[in-house]
Amino acid sequence: MAKRKPKKIAVIGAGWAGCAAAVHLCQQAQEVYLIEASRTAGGRARQVHLHGKQLDNGQHILLGAYSETLRILQQVGIRRSDVLHNLPLQMIYPENEPGMHFIAPRFPAPLHVLLALWRAKGLSKEDKLALARFSTTARWMTWRLDQDCSVAELLQRFGQTEKLCRLMWVPLCIAALNTPPERASAQVFLNVLRDSLGANRAASDMLIPKVDLSSLFPRHAITYLEQAGGQAQFAAPVRALYQHADQTWHCQTAQEHIAAQSFDAVIIATDYTNADRLLKSLPQGASTLPPMTFEPITTCYLQYDATLRLPLAMAALIDQPAQQKWGQYVFDRGQLNADQAGLIAVVVSASQAASELSHAILAEQIARQIAGSFGDSRLATPMWHKIITEKRATFSCSPSLQRPQNATGIPGLFLAGDYTAGDYPATLEGAVRSGLAAARAVLNSR
Repeated sequence: MAKRKPKKIAVIGAGWAGCAAAVHLCQQAQEVYLIEASRTAGGRARQVHLHGKQLDNGQHILLGAYSETLRILQQVGIRRSDVLHNLPLQMIYPENEPGMHFIAPRFPAPLHVLLALWRAKGLSKEDKLALARFSTTARWMTWRLDQDCSVAELLQRFGQTEKLCRLMWVPLCIAALNTPPERASAQVFLNVLRDSLGANRAASDMLIPKVDLSSLFPRHAITYLEQAGGQAQFAAPVRALYQHADQTWHCQTAQEHIAAQSFDAVIIATDYTNADRLLKSLPQGASTLPPMTFEPITTCYLQYDATLRLPLAMAALIDQPAQQKWGQYVFDRGQLNADQAGLIAVVVSASQAASELSHAILAEQIARQIAGSFGDSRLATPMWHKIITEKRATFSCSPSLQRPQNATGIPGLFLAGDYTAGDYPATLEGAVRSGLAAARAVLNSR
């Protein structure tokens, strides 16, 4: 049998989905051109430079269940232990907060969750029985619903207590789906729980990046691409797409050597808005993307003296917007990276009100919140602060949301991104899975 000629493929967008697609296509010996509008790779999970430090445009956390992300990190030559700080499943609040202390021992599943529940502090017997009932029932249902509903409705249906919802389920829902439980998809939430709580013990581990997000994967992906003979072009926004009569594709861009190329296939791996724009540029007509709404994520960086250290590398916070308490999770970056000693990152997810405050006021209120939570007055007066808000960080993961497939229905044109159809919400794992699915769809197409 004659060997098939490699396809010439344009991947538009060097975020995590685009980088994953490019790596997989290179592995399959295809001719890949990765085209990125900005000057750096990573998309909405990338490195930024602040006060002489290499930080991120938002604090992220991964799970041991992120099998495709962990596999592709290994594929591009990254050793997991070098870049990820591994914590067992936990939900721990500072001692000065009326929270809970739940941490899973390194025992086989599901024993690790049962022991964590038995030892948990801050939960009553009623709370613990409700959590055990939820886990048992969800397993019996194989983590599937006949009809999707909101997370809030699911928790009510499963008889979860007010305290358990406030201290565990709501923070987990917001962290995983970046959507308030009243309008978040219960089925997508169950998918995440299935692959973490419902799988082996290591799947529930919490993995916090020790390096900036560009160094975690995108930068290595670009090196892998170029070593495989592919090309990466930055500062090259694609204005429009054209399909020739022979069904090859042309990308309209100011970069002449890219504009002169004809491609056998194109993967649009941009964010939703730019994917919608490129689809509308086609002569075939209007966009095929279903309407979506979006949620913000704000990360507040607070720099203190290098000697300052929190009791935990990561802790949950009780957010109470009415009392100007916005933070939901706090990370001691100095415990993850020695070069970031004294740097604290506080995450505020799915809060439009927080994103509309002035940076100075929000930083002041967050600093005051964590000072009270940890009982340390030094935390109230950081040396400097920086607020980074991604106003359209993720799609709003509502029940039964229609998400586009990787195949557009137009020959040779595919989509990749965390907003496309899949089991996961808008996470790094969702982006990587979508990129891989799009690459496989290209390889399987004629």
